[in-house]
Amino acid sequence: MSNTQLSHSILPISLTAFLLYQCWRLARRPKILHPPSPASLPFVGNLFSIPSGQEHVAFAEIGEKLKSDIIYLELLGQKIIVLNSAEAASDLLDKRSAIYSDRPSIPMVAEPSLMNWAKTVTLAKYGELLRNYRRIMNNWLNKRAVVQFNPMQERQARLLLKRLLDISNQTQPFHAVRDQLLFSVGSLMLQVAYGYEPQSSDDHFFKTAQSAFEHGVQAAMQTNFLVNVFPIMLHIPAWIPGTNWKRLGREWGMLQEGAKTGLYEWVKAQIIPPPSHCLQTAETRQISLLGLLLQDQGHALLSGLSPAEKEERLKEVGIILFGAGTDTSANFLLNVIAMMVLHPHVQLRAQQELDAVLGPATLPTIADRERLPYIRNLIDEVLRMHPVVPLALPHVCFKDDIYRGYRIEKDTIVMGNVWAISRDPRLYENPEEFNPDRYLDPDVQRPPVFGWGRRKCPGIYFAEDSAFVSAASLISMFTFSKKKNDDGEEITPQIKPKHNAVIVELDHFEFEFKPRSEDHRRLILGTDVNGDQVPST
Repeated sequence: MSNTQLSHSILPISLTAFLLYQCWRLARRPKILHPPSPASLPFVGNLFSIPSGQEHVAFAEIGEKLKSDIIYLELLGQKIIVLNSAEAASDLLDKRSAIYSDRPSIPMVAEPSLMNWAKTVTLAKYGELLRNYRRIMNNWLNKRAVVQFNPMQERQARLLLKRLLDISNQTQPFHAVRDQLLFSVGSLMLQVAYGYEPQSSDDHFFKTAQSAFEHGVQAAMQTNFLVNVFPIMLHIPAWIPGTNWKRLGREWGMLQEGAKTGLYEWVKAQIIPPPSHCLQTAETRQISLLGLLLQDQGHALLSGLSPAEKEERLKEVGIILFGAGTDTSANFLLNVIAMMVLHPHVQLRAQQELDAVLGPATLPTIADRERLPYIRNLIDEVLRMHPVVPLALPHVCFKDDIYRGYRIEKDTIVMGNVWAISRDPRLYENPEEFNPDRYLDPDVQRPPVFGWGRRKCPGIYFAEDSAFVSAASLISMFTFSKKKNDDGEEITPQIKPKHNAVIVELDHFEFEFKPRSEDHRRLILGTDVNGDQVPST
């Protein structure tokens, strides 16, 4: 992209400095036995041996070609190990998580003079800061605690149905549906984190927070900005032509700072005791994670911190709940719709289970999950076939290690290839087949979509509840199907990723959807603004 390129006068200087450094480094480095690796060239390493396209697919192809489930890459001096099997990922990222739980430093994102995201929960280095973040989140997101958020999750699922009903007659509903999924999940995450509910997708807080994280995902891709590959470029003065990326980094950093500070100040204002002449009832407040912590500044999870440290920790926890939960959950629901369009027999069977267990035209609740095994298996199969974060988030080894006789050096980036693991024929028979029944076998593993070890997603139980009630609600109320051409023949859409990114979003595909029956339409319309059912008269 034009914003990320240096002028012709600067790039040769940076490249020359980098190549001289590489020569010096290579001359000093002893020979080390690394895992299998594709063809390498001086200075650039394996850069030209990686197939084009999606990185997770390319890494799986390299592993197959090398006949190894663990591969080694060196890209312009950066050491990378990719784990393409569940065994290797578990051995290192779970069993040895004590030394594999760091995060890489990505200059565009982490540099204080640019986006300054180094202390964001997902990017924080392994240490006391990360442990404190996780203790705070686990206190409210553990298996028992998340039950308090179930009414919010069910309410947002029902409001989503109503908004989707309004666009169900569109001939090209993809973009409208995607936007409604994003707004629905984002609204839920803002409520949980801050007790704030946006009224539309034009809401300032919603738009600002969403834009901030979209920029963060873009900046975190190493190939999007040269400074991520050549950190020496950080020292180039901002006034030199070709350094527009510095301005972008500062602007994006300020956007995220504005989002987390604005929301934090909003929720802080809500918990200040009202004047004595004002009444404040329970109905005027919503339960939220930050609200609870702000009401109890002496909470053990915040003890020992200065007021400034407390404020910064709470800001980061709040904004990451929105950022980590919004895009991932919305894209998962879009994947559910895609699979229902491609596999109508699976959709029909899921609807039959819902009708048989809950009764016809009945809205599911989170409490129904144990009674709906096919829906649970369907969700796991969508996660397996289309993991939203196919390479998970990268880990870093912060101590030299040996695995299977191979040396893994300190500061090596280690990636668990969720996509490759989810298509391992040793774990999943006919892995390219969409088959929820495969999980009837108790020995079949659930896909490792929530990560590993001490970096495993702390919101796993909340995410599972949301995924269930949202997916079950969509399938119970609507039928998603292929569009037809002028001759009445069904058009099978091509389901493919939109671009190479940390979070994979599906490209536009054609489909149509409608309420399953008039009873289902009336049930959806009977949902009031609070997500509750209005009694029929």
